[in-house]
Amino acid sequence: MRAIARELGLARATLHRWFGTRELFLGGIIAALGEERLRALRARVGGSGAPALLASFDAFNRELAGTAGLRAFVVQEPELALRVLTSGDGIVQPRIVATIEGLLDAEVRNGYAPPVDPDLLAYAIVRLAEAFLYSDAATGFHGDAERLRQVEAALLGVDSEAI
Repeated sequence: MRAIARELGLARATLHRWFGTRELFLGGIIAALGEERLRALRARVGGSGAPALLASFDAFNRELAGTAGLRAFVVQEPELALRVLTSGDGIVQPRIVATIEGLLDAEVRNGYAPPVDPDLLAYAIVRLAEAFLYSDAATGFHGDAERLRQVEAALLGVDSEAI
């Protein structure tokens, strides 16, 4: 936070007043970037229904798995990273769940019939991504996007080879 405050020409105390703890600051940044990327990827993928959702989620998961900064965060500070990224009481997980639920709801309005309620499906998709992408945080960043795509395809009710 010192480096960021210095870069912005602010006192570190100002950042703490605005954002609270380092954990909240990091969570807010990661959540905002994640929401933005999910929406952008969904727009780029286009199409509709479960295959389009799967392609969007797969693109997002692969970006996460390939993001050097996120990988470094998880490897260098695994306890903090897991708390920031996966806590239901935190910032990141609830906002990403809500974003995915919004994407699912949009598809429901277009005729997609998810196998379970969109809120539950969104939560399951996020928790699975956490497990497949960050499961080995204590020993290193795993990032198994390929197997995650297969499981997400099953949850969405689409052939995993559809994308």
